[in-house]
Amino acid sequence: MKLSLSSLFFLLGVFFTNHQLFAQDGAKLFSTFCATCHVDDAQSRAPNLSILRQLNPEHVLSALEKGSMVKVGAERSRKERIALAEFVTSKPYDPTHHEQISADSFCKKPNLSSPTTKPTSQTNWNSWGANHENTRYQKTNGSGLDLQTISQLKLKWSFGFPGAASASTQAVVNAGRVFVGSWEGDVFSLDEQTGCIHWRIEAEAGVRAGLLIDEKTNEIYFGDLAANVYAVDTTSGKLHWKVKVDSHPLARISGGLKLNNGLLYIPVSSREESMAGDPRYPCCRFRGSVVALKQNNGAQAWKTYMIDQEAQPKGANSLGTLSYGPAGAAIWNSPAIDLKRQALYIGTGNSYTSPNAKLSDSIVALDLNNGSLLWSQQFTPNDMWNGSCPETSANHSNCANLEAPDFDFSAPPMIVHTSEGDRIIASQKSGVVYSLDPDKQGSLVWQKKIGVGGTSGGIMFGSAADAKAIYAALSDAVRVGNKLDPNSGGGLVALDQNNGAELWRTPHPPCNERKLCSQAQTAAVSVGNDLVFSGSIDGYLRAYSTKTGEIVWSYDTAKAFTTVNGIKAKGGSISDAGVSLSGSMVFTNSGYSHHSGINPGNVFLAFDLSK
Repeated sequence: MKLSLSSLFFLLGVFFTNHQLFAQDGAKLFSTFCATCHVDDAQSRAPNLSILRQLNPEHVLSALEKGSMVKVGAERSRKERIALAEFVTSKPYDPTHHEQISADSFCKKPNLSSPTTKPTSQTNWNSWGANHENTRYQKTNGSGLDLQTISQLKLKWSFGFPGAASASTQAVVNAGRVFVGSWEGDVFSLDEQTGCIHWRIEAEAGVRAGLLIDEKTNEIYFGDLAANVYAVDTTSGKLHWKVKVDSHPLARISGGLKLNNGLLYIPVSSREESMAGDPRYPCCRFRGSVVALKQNNGAQAWKTYMIDQEAQPKGANSLGTLSYGPAGAAIWNSPAIDLKRQALYIGTGNSYTSPNAKLSDSIVALDLNNGSLLWSQQFTPNDMWNGSCPETSANHSNCANLEAPDFDFSAPPMIVHTSEGDRIIASQKSGVVYSLDPDKQGSLVWQKKIGVGGTSGGIMFGSAADAKAIYAALSDAVRVGNKLDPNSGGGLVALDQNNGAELWRTPHPPCNERKLCSQAQTAAVSVGNDLVFSGSIDGYLRAYSTKTGEIVWSYDTAKAFTTVNGIKAKGGSISDAGVSLSGSMVFTNSGYSHHSGINPGNVFLAFDLSK
């Protein structure tokens, strides 16, 4: 069979073998992410390389960061965008183009053995879900932050991510320091009280996944958007080791890592389903997986794919591009760890193509020690969806099922303890919350549909739970053309853990005709001290009473901020990561642009009770 140009570019990306850093290799980046559009073809609307060669790197970079290619550029780190600009123009880039962090932004006279200032409390937020069970619950007794004092919560400091087009990484807080990453590939250690920088390191690609801290080894772990995992000393920022966990050129780490008994558990996802929106792209080969690495050196202990077999050729689509399958079942979320049963629970995404994967759109239980499959429960069969399937797509050549709903489990599963026994709570983009029995192979205990559901939610990035209830925020956004309907979606719902009965429901407040408005609440929810925190695409961060659902505090983050590090920054949509709670302090990103596309930003905010 004759290879199409796009297939050749894809194979070159898969088998490229030189040892330069991925983020610095413009040729590989172009072949992987750009070549299917920028081809020498009269049918293509994108300029080919001969035209791009006439431009300068600054012009290309501006298009990737502020112009027509901003959505593509936002998926790449700063180094990757620069590498692309240099490759397509064959000219060197002026390194003074980007904002620089001043020396005054770093902590004065740093004490490497302790934080610059005393922590507000001994409570930490060490991972995406705040604990093994992913409940995003923080018990901060004695912190002073509760229903009675929430009105006193004020902005303490703001920090700007340099060059960023989006802000969404889940921050972790430990021993007086806040650790946060950016889509630009920066990871910062900041002082909890002042926001000054203890250290900064730059990953190969953007860092979206939640970071993870091990207090015993004094290490922080995180993954990037090129499927690399890093182990770094929390005090000094020194890199201990780095490992690439998947060879697919579009593989990435989007979900937070987990750690137990010397093993790091890494969920692996990809952007291949979006690339499939181009009929020239040879769809699809990626397989979702969980990888376990040894904590001390990054050596692989085991890897379990959600699809047993590698994708096989299936013939050509209507444009003559090779197609493959099965593929998909990416893992976008952070695993939950069940120490009692020595099990790891994860939620999987949809299939990308036919044949349908039996573990797609499922809750899957794996053995903690060897990765073997314990059981699985699939909730949406035949959900074979990719970027060519929506009605708005110009060509459906790569779509296996036009009726596929794209009902991923993008939210991580949680473990709760009810009067009837332990339960796994799974929230889906279908708008349904499920309760499963871990002692009966994940059999269904109850289910409750609380939202309309859809490609953009339902329930997107995570629910939360305390000792009594489950708290789920709703996206349910409706698109009108290329815009989100400002009068649709949103809301926060509380469910009884025992039976799924609805305890209360609070609609999203009206947008009041503000610019770039959406009521969708896609960000993960966080809970502590009778308060539930939920961010919104409209840029508001709100606190609700766990008892009544009443909104007891709100803050508009969609505005410009004067930052402690001197970087020009503004807030925008809040999505993906939720707030981190530590003592009396609340931390959040603002400026997520990758699903809403309506309100990008680059700010990280710290709130505390006014003194």
